[in-house]
Amino acid sequence: MNTIIKQQDGKNWTAVHGDCVLGMSDLPDESVGFSVYSPPFADLFVYSDSAADMGNCADDVSFFDQYRHVIDQKMRVLKPGRLTAVHCTDLPTRKFKDGVIGLKPFSDDIMRAHIDAGFIYHSRVTVWRDPVVEMQRTKALGLLYKQLKKDSAMSRVGMADYVMVFRKPGDNPEPIKHSPNDLPVDLWQKYASPVWMDVSQTDVLNGRMARDAEDERHICPLQLPLIERAIHLWSNPGDIVLSPFMGIGSEGFVAMKTGRKFIGFELKESYWRQACKFIAESESNSSGGSLLELMAG
Repeated sequence: MNTIIKQQDGKNWTAVHGDCVLGMSDLPDESVGFSVYSPPFADLFVYSDSAADMGNCADDVSFFDQYRHVIDQKMRVLKPGRLTAVHCTDLPTRKFKDGVIGLKPFSDDIMRAHIDAGFIYHSRVTVWRDPVVEMQRTKALGLLYKQLKKDSAMSRVGMADYVMVFRKPGDNPEPIKHSPNDLPVDLWQKYASPVWMDVSQTDVLNGRMARDAEDERHICPLQLPLIERAIHLWSNPGDIVLSPFMGIGSEGFVAMKTGRKFIGFELKESYWRQACKFIAESESNSSGGSLLELMAG
């Protein structure tokens, strides 16, 4: 690959330090079995000073202009009939920037962008979050108890997370089949719920290990049980799992744990270094050569 800064390979994984849009363009067509990740939340968090960092976009229009390139590459590299799961939340508006206090439907914008790119809207999972924790962390006006005494017209419910799932058109060449032993009916009923109430918000990889001294924002690793549930339900053992925004490697960590292969991209070097460590620790399978070599045939 000639569009990367650095690359590290395991027996069943490749972690790329570089721009995901350029890096994904080097992947073979229809080679990925599943994609799961959490994208930058527009301009909510600042992770680096790179112009390629989508967290540095000036506005939502600029963000989706860049993000659509990622969606187009996913459409190309996914196998027909396979899925991509995008973890996100809606975003608060800010008085100083947006002029009003409210919410932006970021999840709906992600849905529209995927549909415009040709994906089929497959499902939306609502992931419960504790509104008390949100209030303590953000001090959002709408969640403050004292706001009830002033004007509860400004009070609101807490913000959920969402897993937005999209399917590439076509017939799946390798059906994903589950036996009663692999996915018993009581577990399926939990998976099939439109609201996942049991995803612990604190069951994440230790993000503090990847923090740079000059970081302005804390990183927000994706919850491991959420990733594991998505990979279990929507991929086969041995499938390649893709994360365009790998962060500290949560998706790769779970992919190794569940007998999949993994390729991920991360622009921030400190996150990439930590991701390599976490994924290497989790690796359980072995095969010769790097994953990119295997994908190239």
